[in-house]
Amino acid sequence: MRETRLTLPELALIAGTRGALGAGVALLVADRFSKEQRRSIGWTLFLVGAISTVPLAMEVFGKRDGCGGQ
Repeated sequence: MRETRLTLPELALIAGTRGALGAGVALLVADRFSKEQRRSIGWTLFLVGAISTVPLAMEVFGKRDGCGGQ
């Protein structure tokens, strides 16, 4: 098994992007807003979460050597 070490700020960024992605999906299926508002907010949160995942994933997978990328 491989070990990956993350700093607390990295972990917070990962959790934040996952939260934005989840909130975006939830808003896409929620009935609290009008259809137009829901789509606009939902797609924005979804895309921010998805796009910000790419550099974070590259950073995490680049640290797979077990010593924090050093």
